[in-house]
Amino acid sequence: MPNWKDVLDEIKAYQTERTLEMQKSSQQSQTAIDIVRHKYLKSLYDFTGRNVIAYYSGFLSKTGSLQMEINDEDKNGFMMAINKLDRSKGLDLILHTPGGDIAATQSIVDYLHQMFGHNIRAIIPQIAMSAGTMVACSCKTIVMSKHSNLGPIDPHLRGIPAFGVIQEFKRACKEIKDDQTRIPIWQSIISQYRPSFLSQCENAINWSNSFVQEQLEQVMFEGEQGAKDKAKKIIKKLANYSDNKTHNRHIHLNECENEIGLKVEKLEDDQVFQDLVLTVHHCYMHALMNTPAYKIIENHLGTALVKREAIQAIQQR
Repeated sequence: MPNWKDVLDEIKAYQTERTLEMQKSSQQSQTAIDIVRHKYLKSLYDFTGRNVIAYYSGFLSKTGSLQMEINDEDKNGFMMAINKLDRSKGLDLILHTPGGDIAATQSIVDYLHQMFGHNIRAIIPQIAMSAGTMVACSCKTIVMSKHSNLGPIDPHLRGIPAFGVIQEFKRACKEIKDDQTRIPIWQSIISQYRPSFLSQCENAINWSNSFVQEQLEQVMFEGEQGAKDKAKKIIKKLANYSDNKTHNRHIHLNECENEIGLKVEKLEDDQVFQDLVLTVHHCYMHALMNTPAYKIIENHLGTALVKREAIQAIQQR
């Protein structure tokens, strides 16, 4: 398998080759990175015979932009990536994301199901948190490796954990009931809540849980006996703020499969498949680290929506 350094060496080789053909420019490195990435995306498609769309956010190497999260604008990238694909071949969706907006996530999932039915497999080379986990739970199976992880699905409102707010309010009510001298302390905290904030938190929790449960019942466990109970067990684990402690808790393969009950395929079970997936992953990591790109939605044909710090670009081979 080409490792991180091997991929970088191949990119450099393309760069060197191109210096013999054209004058150096600021776009030269980006072009070399694209060539290598497209090569391995196509190799993955050739191996599986399934459509491939990679959804990559640069949240690990770039910070400070909410656009790195799942949002409604991503729909345009998926529409472009799906156009001209043979939908009968199903979809392998490679996910690398910190999560994002629930409404946008639900809309994107609905669109993907309209295009491919339930013949969608999520591939997690490294990390898919929060709403990224929701997308993965909306697929028939989830491919993970020993270093892959999903995350809790408890919703956040403006960076504040909704479940934490509910817990805190209940605690305030109990402490004040037991000891009214606690009123000034809690008053200063609760006064910071916006009007209807508690209701918004409750609605976000119910929305998140019901959406993921519906996806698990109707897609991952479609037609299986006890599908509803299996889905409820998974929701209880993924949405349990008290047990998970923090929204960015990393949930790895063994826990996802054996404790939570998700349908997981082990990437290591097929060495060729593993090599291809991880090489593609290395390619995207280089692209996000070494170019202005902070989000890429791309298919195996090379059609891509690339969001950059200054401009938004559409690429197509």
